[in-house]
Amino acid sequence: MGRASKGQPTDGPGPVVVMVRPQLGENIGMAARAMLNCRLSALRLVSPRDGWPNERAWRAASGADVVLEAARVFATVGEAVADLEHVVATTARNRELVQRIVTARQAASDMRAWIGQGRKVGILFGPERTGLENEDMVHADTALSIPLNPQFSSLNVAQAVLLVAYEWAIAGDATPSERVADHATRPATKEELQTLFAHLERALDESGFLRHKAMRPAMVLNLRALLQRSAMTEQEVRTFHGVIKFLSKHKHEE
Repeated sequence: MGRASKGQPTDGPGPVVVMVRPQLGENIGMAARAMLNCRLSALRLVSPRDGWPNERAWRAASGADVVLEAARVFATVGEAVADLEHVVATTARNRELVQRIVTARQAASDMRAWIGQGRKVGILFGPERTGLENEDMVHADTALSIPLNPQFSSLNVAQAVLLVAYEWAIAGDATPSERVADHATRPATKEELQTLFAHLERALDESGFLRHKAMRPAMVLNLRALLQRSAMTEQEVRTFHGVIKFLSKHKHEE
């Protein structure tokens, strides 16, 4: 299938995603899309039901062609994982096998440690209808179970790939947990906030809002704390000054 590749490969080594006996081309494509969003691009397919390549996979991939173009096809799970040193198998069911079972978050941490040691790692995902069988699971040294609703833990395989790939991406991500939007101005300085409060306090005194002397100290402190807590930007401070000025002007004109 000749195509011009789209998308970008990963920035570094990551786990191989192994889809075992996938039934729908659409799910392969959506899994590829999920992988590339999380900087993964190594995809292996074990006996895809409808053969390979599959036009429906490309349509569902929404441009993640680089993953599909490089996908490798194998006849058995054993062949697909033969060159790997660690294999994590996803499962939603209790098994007869005695295996170490981890969450997706723990698996991501483990995989980053293994890959950091130069080891090759893969993640097995089972077919849509049945999931992985015991004969597939024995190729893994770790089982991954996602703690969802025990009364309804049915994930589409592409959703499972996204969830596990996301945990992989987050485990190595340095994005701060909170930040000001890129289009916003810089955060206001403490001096700018103090100047704003002084302006507000004068306006509140002139309006008579702070006329109760006994209550005034607590009200002033509460208002100061509110402004400090608001995490205002420099632009927002200037806007607030304008609001106070406008209201004060109209108060004097009444």
